[in-house]
Amino acid sequence: MQLLTTTALFILTAVAEIVGCYLPYLWIKEKAPLWVLVPAALSLCAFVWLLTLHPTASGRVYAAYGGVYVTVAIAWLWLVDGVRPSAWDAAGVALCLAGMAIIMVGAAQR
Repeated sequence: MQLLTTTALFILTAVAEIVGCYLPYLWIKEKAPLWVLVPAALSLCAFVWLLTLHPTASGRVYAAYGGVYVTVAIAWLWLVDGVRPSAWDAAGVALCLAGMAIIMVGAAQR
């Protein structure tokens, strides 16, 4: 259950960060209305708050979170940007998740 909860928290954290960065991107590049910066700021605040909910040392959380962030970013590429990930993208995600697993499992062994 702990693994499922931590994984869901990592995914939610990544989505909050990506939304918080994507909306200003739309405002700058796609000429979205200025009001999109309000939910962007709220999303980034949620991202920071969500990081505080992770159960281990912050440096380890940030390092492990990176693997999930890369995974969610590639999913975003496919689902939002409409660009199908390549085999290279999949290999990069697998490598990042392997690194994350090493960090988190090693932390659990202490």
